[in-house]
Amino acid sequence: MPSLSWNEIRHRAIQFAHEYADATDERREAQSFWNDFFGVFGIKRRLVASFEEPVKSLKDTWHFIDLFWKGKLLAEHKSAGRPLDRAGSQAFNYIQELKNQRRDDEIPRYIVLSDFQRIVLHDLEPEPGEPPFIEFPLEELHRHVKHFAFLIGQKTHRFGEEDEANLQAAALMADLHDAVADGGYPTEFLERMLVRLLFCLFADDTGIFETAQFDLWIHNRTREDGSDLGPQLNHLFEVLNTPPERRGRHLEEDLAAFPYINGQLFADHLPTASFSRDMRNRLAAACRFDWSRISPAIFGSLFQGIMDKKERRQIGAHYTSERDILKVIRPLFLDALREEFGQIQKDSRPAHRNNRLEAFQLKLRALKFLDPACGCGNFLVIAYRELRRLELDVLNARHHFDRREQEFEFGEVSKLSLVDVDQFYGIEIGEWPARIAETALWLTDHQMNTELSLSTGNMFQRIPLEATPHIQCANALRMDWNDLLPAEECAYVLGNPPFIGAKWQTTEQRSELKLIAGDIKSSGLLDYVTLWYFKAARYIQNTAIRCAFVSTNSITQGEQVGVFWSELRRLGIKIHFAHRTFSWQSEAKGKAHVHVVIIGFGLLDVENKAIYDYENLKAEPKRQPATNINPYLVDGPDAILQRRSTPVCDVPRMVSGNKPIDDGNYLMTPDEKTAFLAKEPEAAPYFKQWLGGQEFLNGIERWCLWLGDASPAALRNLPECGRIIEKVKVFRAASKSAPTQKLAQSPRRFHTEFIATQPYLALPQVSSERRFYIPIAYLDTDVICGDKLRLVEHATPYHFGVLTSAMHMAWMRAVSGRLKSDYQYSVAITYNNFPWPPSPSDDQRARVEECAQGVLDARQPHLDNGATLADLYDPLYMPAPLLKAHQNLDRAVDRCYRKEKFETERERVEFLFGLYEEMVASS
Repeated sequence: MPSLSWNEIRHRAIQFAHEYADATDERREAQSFWNDFFGVFGIKRRLVASFEEPVKSLKDTWHFIDLFWKGKLLAEHKSAGRPLDRAGSQAFNYIQELKNQRRDDEIPRYIVLSDFQRIVLHDLEPEPGEPPFIEFPLEELHRHVKHFAFLIGQKTHRFGEEDEANLQAAALMADLHDAVADGGYPTEFLERMLVRLLFCLFADDTGIFETAQFDLWIHNRTREDGSDLGPQLNHLFEVLNTPPERRGRHLEEDLAAFPYINGQLFADHLPTASFSRDMRNRLAAACRFDWSRISPAIFGSLFQGIMDKKERRQIGAHYTSERDILKVIRPLFLDALREEFGQIQKDSRPAHRNNRLEAFQLKLRALKFLDPACGCGNFLVIAYRELRRLELDVLNARHHFDRREQEFEFGEVSKLSLVDVDQFYGIEIGEWPARIAETALWLTDHQMNTELSLSTGNMFQRIPLEATPHIQCANALRMDWNDLLPAEECAYVLGNPPFIGAKWQTTEQRSELKLIAGDIKSSGLLDYVTLWYFKAARYIQNTAIRCAFVSTNSITQGEQVGVFWSELRRLGIKIHFAHRTFSWQSEAKGKAHVHVVIIGFGLLDVENKAIYDYENLKAEPKRQPATNINPYLVDGPDAILQRRSTPVCDVPRMVSGNKPIDDGNYLMTPDEKTAFLAKEPEAAPYFKQWLGGQEFLNGIERWCLWLGDASPAALRNLPECGRIIEKVKVFRAASKSAPTQKLAQSPRRFHTEFIATQPYLALPQVSSERRFYIPIAYLDTDVICGDKLRLVEHATPYHFGVLTSAMHMAWMRAVSGRLKSDYQYSVAITYNNFPWPPSPSDDQRARVEECAQGVLDARQPHLDNGATLADLYDPLYMPAPLLKAHQNLDRAVDRCYRKEKFETERERVEFLFGLYEEMVASS
């Protein structure tokens, strides 16, 4: 064992990096640099290594090695900013010259290069599969001291690459879980056992324990067959939960060397696990992994899916990226706090500025955060990390760590940081993620203490743990949040509650919806996530709490808006900021993603509202200031579109197509039609082309046997048609639905019918979000449409022109529902609430009709040549003449609304909402 502990070596490494942070000149400072570098490891340089060691070249000229430890180490130094590749070339030349002089026994295994700010360590005899060198900045020396274990006679820690560490870690934990579970360990204690092991693994590599202390203890103190590993682990857990002064006097030295952790992490007694040789090997494999390479901000979610082997999702598929979490916490609190800090820094009065900084730090300490669906704690971890980093900036502004104007003793350093994990509260229904969240916050605290240590040049740790995160394992929808954190003490509520559509909720979830929203009309339409909004809105009453949730975008579109936001408005909720629909995407293997919005809200109004918009679902957001953000996440009046049975304007009605409810008997493929007519050719006049949504868009041929208008006399001579009618009648009569049973009485009719008497407009109910324009077309009376199409009879070219314009498309994207990410056009919401041009002139209408015909004319040659509407409106393949025709039409429709040009889609939607408010007010 070294004379210095690894924690002490890390502490010295931090001080060393701090001392030489501004060093630049090789000639003046290199030798003192290396003297102090050896001092980090408790070694006196002059006893082992020399400066300016001479070596002779083949040309009989002498060169001088900057620092040389015979048989072990060669170092070359350059001034700051000088290329280290030249230093490397010199070093390797010296190795060759030593060999040429037959000084083989002096040739070192290791080469170190530095320019003060960077260090490169080469291993000339790397282990199989290990890289030959590692490079890192000076400030990270404390993280890499184990690579220099050879200086003190220990085996060097493998360099390792920053590979898919997160996935490897998750796989190791999954293996460990399976091993312990397969050993018969009680499932009700399994989560706590794994969390304890996870803490020990992380502590082994991050300075909480001595380096590899847990790993060595397992190898040295437990049998290879694993027979005593369970009892030994329980003994270790007891030691970790016992202060040194209360431990037994005869405790083994290697156990006594473990620190006191506290924090209730090891407090409860767990049943003793039975380990086998294989189980011990799996734990040993986890010990060999470098846990310092992953962040507590992500490992919780990586491990969340490992608990059930049968249902285990692809590892990492639900990891939430830090980038997306920051989209929540920055506008919720971080940006404002940093702006306040910036204003304080501008104060030109030093004493007054320091007083304000001290007060600001106390303000940070007073903030309390609640995540009522915290899962593995990702949001709390990132929020805590960013709050600590802000506090560190405050401390640096007060004490000028960067200029080293003040030296601190350990006791003083320990009093600098005030922000702690006990400011963070979470509710999580699962025991495993709840414990992971708690542990992740403690480990993040350790990482932030290390960052403070680097700034002050003094090691700072909070071991034993004193402050504890408040993570409650409970159902957040069935508990009073005040029992965990009284609302008057809370500052912010945030998180990512579960998204479950109304059709997919379990019986238990429906009962929770009834408990929280049962008195709200049409609450059966609501997504599960809305229940957290209702709970939050009631929790924050009479407070200044600000909230922000990630949510499925369905709560800002379609029919849910009227149900959901009417209740929030009644509770006084105002939107402070919003991210419009984007892809909430995993950065881990599997790339799981959903389409979401982020909504920041509270009771108090705020001045600096903002909407974050996305050019596409995966683009970076663009911040736009807003005067008022309505439930559709538009800067406009607080309009809530209700379902309307008729249009708000004087235009033709839109209806849904036919719904046969026929078990597929009336609908046929071309081959089925041909086979049918081979049996009964007299039925040919009763076949009409059938178009559903897919058929309409993709030119798929299908046929409908329409017998609704056939006379009884004609049907008497069509026995095959009669057999089809009988099948439909039997199918409907056997239904569990009373309306369908009643429909069996008229088996030739459809449930809903639209049999046109003149050409009509059709558009699909569902259309890809990739299309800028929903394809709309005129159809003839010999075409029957299904209920996945929306139909308008008596539509003029003017109506076609407005409906297919950029104005209507912008409205549709803002207010329609979504099926996954696809647009879902609603008659009652989208069409019937659309504000048509109020009073276009005859010339304006004529221009719209002319341009509408231009669109139809531009399409027709391509349709005649076999192209489909899906082809023509694919943004990658849309013909240039068709695009130009649409752009001409857009300008013509825009002029019907106003003379000024609309620059953006957002501007169009804001204008339409203003117009809608005027129309509703005057109606």
